[in-house]
Amino acid sequence: MIEVLIGIGGLAAGFIAAKVLEKGNASKTVLAAKKEAESVLREAKIEGENIKKDKIFQAKEKFLELKAEHEKVIIAKDKKIAEAEKRTRDKEAQVSNELAQSKKLTDELESKIKDYDYRLEFVEKKQAEVERLHKSQVEQLEVISGLSAEDAKAQLIESLKSDARSDAMSYIQNTLEEAKLTAQQEAKKVIINTIQRIGTEEAVENCVSVFNLESDDVKGRIIGREGRNIRALEAATGVEIIVDDTPEAIILSCFDSVRREVARLSLHKLVTDGRIHPARIEEVVQKTTKQIEEEIIEVGKRTVIDLGIHGLHPELIKAVGRMKYRSSYGQNLLQHSREVAKLCGVMAAELGLNPKMAKRAGLLHDIGKVPDTETETPHALLGMEWAEKYGEKPEVCNAIGAHHDEIEMKSLLAPIVQVCDAISGARPGARRQVLDSYIQRLKDLEDTAFSFNGVKKAYAIQAGRELRVIVESEKVSDDKAAELSFNLSQKIQTDMTYPGQVKVTVIRETRAVNIAK
Repeated sequence: MIEVLIGIGGLAAGFIAAKVLEKGNASKTVLAAKKEAESVLREAKIEGENIKKDKIFQAKEKFLELKAEHEKVIIAKDKKIAEAEKRTRDKEAQVSNELAQSKKLTDELESKIKDYDYRLEFVEKKQAEVERLHKSQVEQLEVISGLSAEDAKAQLIESLKSDARSDAMSYIQNTLEEAKLTAQQEAKKVIINTIQRIGTEEAVENCVSVFNLESDDVKGRIIGREGRNIRALEAATGVEIIVDDTPEAIILSCFDSVRREVARLSLHKLVTDGRIHPARIEEVVQKTTKQIEEEIIEVGKRTVIDLGIHGLHPELIKAVGRMKYRSSYGQNLLQHSREVAKLCGVMAAELGLNPKMAKRAGLLHDIGKVPDTETETPHALLGMEWAEKYGEKPEVCNAIGAHHDEIEMKSLLAPIVQVCDAISGARPGARRQVLDSYIQRLKDLEDTAFSFNGVKKAYAIQAGRELRVIVESEKVSDDKAAELSFNLSQKIQTDMTYPGQVKVTVIRETRAVNIAK
């Protein structure tokens, strides 16, 4: 037990000694830390002073830079102010000069106005004196001549009118002849070149088609029992079918070429098939009518493609196709329109115009002749209405409406279409003319000549292409003969419708006859 206590006492003594030793080491550490802290503080103060000096130096440099920039701005503003002051002084000097010049001009103007007033007063005095002298001279002339001033003036005016009329007619005649020497030659050259470059075809039959048969035996089958087949065919097509003694042929008669073509094709199908009875006839006619309508559209498309015309409305294409089955004066309307379109294209190219637009107007100029329903509107105006309705250009519409002078021509295309229409219709073999209308036209030409005073005889010769007029020499002078020729040609041109041109020749003859016995 004693030993245990002794051991515990020794441990306690060791522990106390360790604590004393540790306390001494801590005092030393604190002193060292204090010294180190004082050293750090001194270094921090030194570093702070250095930083403070640097910042103060940088602030001084920034201040100097800002001061220099501010001085530059102030110098620039001063310079601008000086320039503005200089401009203001210059403006003031300029305004002063202008005011001085304006004052000088005002003084000059006032001086000129005074001079003008003085001269005007002088002229008025002179004019009054001249009028007084003129009046005195007129009174003396009236006393000497025995005529008043009004009578003398009337006689002088009549004399001047007669001389002026004669001189005017002579001048007009000379001017026309001079123009014809150049303009007519050029026009003939253009027209002849145009005609020579276009191929033409002969006229077609007007209202009759001939259907050829392999033998006359087929005629009986076409007629049918008690004529029922032929009656059914005529009722379905609207065409008169003439079966006569003509060998191996049947005549189809109708003014509508479309219906005549439907009847011809239907007959061909019926004869080829062999089954001919009323029910079959109606079926075949319906199918053929639909086929013809499709063919009309196809013909219109081929025509515009051949002529190089693009963007045409489908309804106008259909109207172009219908022209294949329409004739005018014995001339196929589609062939005539194609011919006019080509002529228009060539002539427009010769004159430096748009040939495509001219072709378009030439092709469409007669579409008013193929209406779906009967109308009393002239075909030119009807065609113009259709063209406007389906979006054609104003130049084309005007050319269509004006090609028979029913409206005013407003573009160069209109006279080209009119001329080409006349060329196509007036060439030999293009159109047939009924004898009565031909004789009536010749009679109208002669009657037009007899409507003028002094005409003794009148003859329409060369198929109405020339009118020769013989006048009475006692009533018509040479000058009057030239005037009569001009007036007669103008009246024919205004009042009559004819293809080509009419030459007017006035003949005045003076005879002196004596007999020696």
